[in-house]
Formats: sequence, structure tokens, C-alpha cells
Amino acid sequence: MFVKPFRVKSNTAIKGSDRRKLRNDVAAVFPTLTSEQLAEVVPMKEELNIIKIYTHKGETVTVYANGKNPVLFEMEKMLYPTVYTLWSYPHLLPAFSTWPPVMHKLVGGADLMLPGVIIPKCGLPQVKRGTLSAVTLVKNRAPVAIGTAIMTTAEMVAAGMKGKGFTVLHTYMDHLWAIGDKSSPPTIPPLEIEPSETVAGEEEEQKNEEGETPESSLSLDPSLQMDIEHLNLEEDISCTIIGEKEELSQNDAAEKTEEYEPNISEEMEDNRSPQEQMDALLYQCFFHALKCKVKKSELPLLTSTFLRNYMFSCCPKDQQLDIKKSSYKKFSKFLQSMQQQKILQVKELNKGVESIVEVDWRHESIRSFIVPKTATSEMSVQDCKGDDQEQLYHPPEIIPLYGISSKMAPLFQESGYKKGHTLSSSEVRSVIVSYVKANELVDEINKNFVKVNPILCDCLLDKAEQDEISKLKWDDLLSRCLNKLEPFHQVTFWGQEPVVRKGNILPIDVTVAQRSSNKKVTIIKNLELYGLDPQAVASTLQQKVQASTTIVAIPGVKDRSQVQIQGNQINHLAKLLLEVYQIPCSYIKGLKKAPKTGQKK
Repeated sequence: MFVKPFRVKSNTAIKGSDRRKLRNDVAAVFPTLTSEQLAEVVPMKEELNIIKIYTHKGETVTVYANGKNPVLFEMEKMLYPTVYTLWSYPHLLPAFSTWPPVMHKLVGGADLMLPGVIIPKCGLPQVKRGTLSAVTLVKNRAPVAIGTAIMTTAEMVAAGMKGKGFTVLHTYMDHLWAIGDKSSPPTIPPLEIEPSETVAGEEEEQKNEEGETPESSLSLDPSLQMDIEHLNLEEDISCTIIGEKEELSQNDAAEKTEEYEPNISEEMEDNRSPQEQMDALLYQCFFHALKCKVKKSELPLLTSTFLRNYMFSCCPKDQQLDIKKSSYKKFSKFLQSMQQQKILQVKELNKGVESIVEVDWRHESIRSFIVPKTATSEMSVQDCKGDDQEQLYHPPEIIPLYGISSKMAPLFQESGYKKGHTLSSSEVRSVIVSYVKANELVDEINKNFVKVNPILCDCLLDKAEQDEISKLKWDDLLSRCLNKLEPFHQVTFWGQEPVVRKGNILPIDVTVAQRSSNKKVTIIKNLELYGLDPQAVASTLQQKVQASTTIVAIPGVKDRSQVQIQGNQINHLAKLLLEVYQIPCSYIKGLKKAPKTGQKK
């Protein structure tokens, strides 16, 4: 939820009534907290702020910050603790342990898969569907993530500890954690030292020939007790799992991790049976082909063609894909398994001939698959595409900024800002609040008002107002300041450095024009500003609505084109822009001109 930067709408001190209500809500949601602990989480006199934020997906979240650190967040009237709170009260939620290599997946936005969950000797905590749970690392009870259980504990065990187990909401090192003091998880030892811990489906202990536990058993492996401060989240998962000395224990863990990430390393493969290696290669070629080769426009696709032209081409040069040597034996049986997981749908369109008719490119197995480095080096960027290139496209992060003009510079110079500097709305608010407090401008009688000194008068008031207004409300003061500053915006495209541009970003402009013979045409402009290729959008629309499209250069504007498609296609275009490309509605103009239900386009 907080994988990408969010936008802060407001940051205000909590009222006394709201503080009491919050304290009662926390006591109801977390009854295990004592009155002393409750007073620490929601203090009655210390500073406590309410921060309203919008996530990158448009979700509205309320964050409660005690001092600098966020301690709670609320979404859809549900309260959740942050990792900062759980580090002080690790007993607050039922905890499930996982391996350190899985952590970088969670930080990257993935949910917790059951193959990565460690089953302790005392068994898993008993939870129901939707139960809020904590995620810890082996040998440390300090939670590093929180999420909700997708199934009960009994269902997890019945499923053989396979599939998705928890929807992750918040993690250590995400952007919610980053607004705090950015401290690392403390080391909290387990409540009791267990003789051994097992990954799902693994035997409880391994004995050597003399009947003793090997020195490299998981319970004694020092490499798995690494300090999370030094956990390099940029390293490949295989490099993290395989330690410096204990190959046996690390390869056992790698065998269980392979279901969490299909494209495993060669070192892990060498320690498995030939059938297991072939299964892993089959998965790798399958997901590689779906994610980077198959286009939606090519469906329905013969299963034989998919295997011959797509999967075989994704097989590494030094390996050979032989389905007969896998556990499935037949390709049809493998596709049937993928269909049961709802990754794709196979139908017999002609007698005796099966075709792939539908693929869920948003399925977690496809989205979380990482193309092997050896394969990506051989592919061009244009070759890697998903559902009409939606797998490649990531909506840009757009942050409104405010530039300091020469007239407004005196108001900001005490905070170290000069003419030409750009600030976000929260930074502007922080500067104004600091300036007012530093100059003691808060009205003594009514603290909702701020006294206007000469600098505020010159910067914020018009000439006609300067002799009449001596006080301003806080909201009026801030809104006037934002209006007087010059508009800028920052655009960050996926994998690129942020770009700051002057003015407000132009929205994607959608209009419907009348042509001869009472025909209508839908015109789309400004796609390039959001990193969208007009040619790709036109091709996608043409396939969806079966109408002709053209691309025309916009006169007088360099490197910009407009897409024209026959008919009033705003409904289809809205679905494409909002749901597929995930462009916020506020950046699209003209969607209200969509035809009503039953009306001819």
C-alpha cells in the first residue's frame, strides 16, 4: 500500500475529543494493551498529529503520528498499527515468521506466499480469514510487515502451504516507515528457544550418519540470524540464501523458496532431482512467455503454437525443455493446472484442438515473476510486454510543487529557501507555521488567527487590503500563500529520475467531434505527458471496440500527437485509462461526455 510515495493532504494536531475517541478505538481493537501501554500509544498530553494522505492508488488513509513516528493508520474505518508500534509491543498481533530473503519481496510490494512461511515446532498461530497479522524474520520477534490473512490456519495447512497466505499492507522500509525516524527493527529474541524450525513440508530434523544434528542445521545457522540493518535488499535472492559455508541448510531453504520465485538460480537447481529441475524450467518458460511474448491481440492462441513458438524460445540456451521429464508428463496436464489457478483459460474451439482464449496478466504469479538476467540481456525493451503493454507501463508519480517568486522570497528566507526553489504543499505549510511561531504572530485572544506583520502584508495582501486586514485565519493564510507562489509539478516515470516542470501538468484531453454525415469521432490528446505511446493506445482501442483509428500530429506542438477513433468511445477509453493504465481521474478531462446506456455512439 505504501510501496510508492503518497501525497499528504493535511497534517494537523489532534483535538482533545478526537484523542479520547482514538484511545477508546485502540483499546477496543487491541484489548491486550494495558492502560499504561495505551497511554504510551495514544498519550493524553504529548504531541499527536493526524496526517491525511492519498496513496498512489488513490486510497485515503489517516495516519496518527506520536512525535515524529507514525504509530497507527486508519483505512475504511479500520485501525492498523505501524511497525514502530509493533517493535514496542510485538505481542499485539499473531506473528508468522519468514526468511530474510523474502523481506525484499515484501518491500517491493509482493504479498507473503505460504511457501516462504516457517512452521515452528509449536505450530502456526491460529488465525481466521481477514485476521490482522505480523510478519517477522527468523530468530527475531520484531515485526517487519503487517498484513491480513487470506485463509484460516487450517486452510493453509490443508493447502500444503502453497499459494498466497497474506495480503501485505505495510512494511519496514516502505514510505510510511520513511516519514518516521527511519530506525531499524530491534533484536527481540524468541520467547523460547526451539530445537528446530521447519519450512512448510520439510522434516523436523536432519541427522548425520552418527545420528547427530549437523552443524549446518537451520536452527544453528548464524547466517540466518543476520542483523536486518545489514540486509542488502538489492542483492539477488539466491545470493542471500546461499551463505558462505553452510551449503546444505541453505539449499534446503532454497528448495522451499523456489515456489515463491519461479526463476531460481543454478546453484539451487543443482541440488534437486532432474524432475524438480525440469518443473522449475517449465514454470520459468511459461511465465516468461506470458509476461514478455504473448500479446492480448494474439488470443485465442493454439496451445501447440504457444509451446513451440513462445515457450521454447524462452528456454535458456544451455538448457532444453522436455515436458515428458517433468512431473506433468503432458503439456495439456500442465495447462490444466494453470487453469485451475486461474492464470489462463483453455477451450477446445475446434474438435481436438485446444486454444488459450484468455490470460489474467494481473495474476500475482505473472506480476511477481522476474525475468532471468540472462534472458533480459538478450531481449530488447520492446519485446517485453503484457496485456497490451500494460505490464510495461507504470503511471507516473505527479506531485504539485510551488515555486518561490521574488515577491514571496522574504517570507521563506528565514527557512533557508531562496527565489527559484520549489516546495511541496506540506513543505510550504511547515515554513509558514515555523515563520508564524518564530515571529510570535499567533493572536493571543483567538489562536485561530494570525497577526499580519509587514512581510506578510507585502507578500500576501493586495494593495486594497493592506490597510483593512490586520489578521488572517490559518486556512486563509495558507491558501493565500499557495496562490501567490508559482505553480510547478514534478513527474517521476518508472525507473527514471524525477523531472520538475513549470506550470500545472496538462490533463489528458478527451473530446468528441462531429464529422460529416452526422458521424462522431473521439479525440485524445496529451498522452505523451503521462508516458503513454499514442500508437499503443490507438492499437489497444482498435482491438477493444473494432473501430478504425488514426494518429495525427498536433499543429504547432513539437513531438505531440492526437489519437482519433470513430464513434463516441469515451466509456471504453475511460476503462482503459482508469483501470488498465491507472491514471488518476483528476488528470483526465472530458470523461463526462460518455454516451448514456442504450444511446447510439
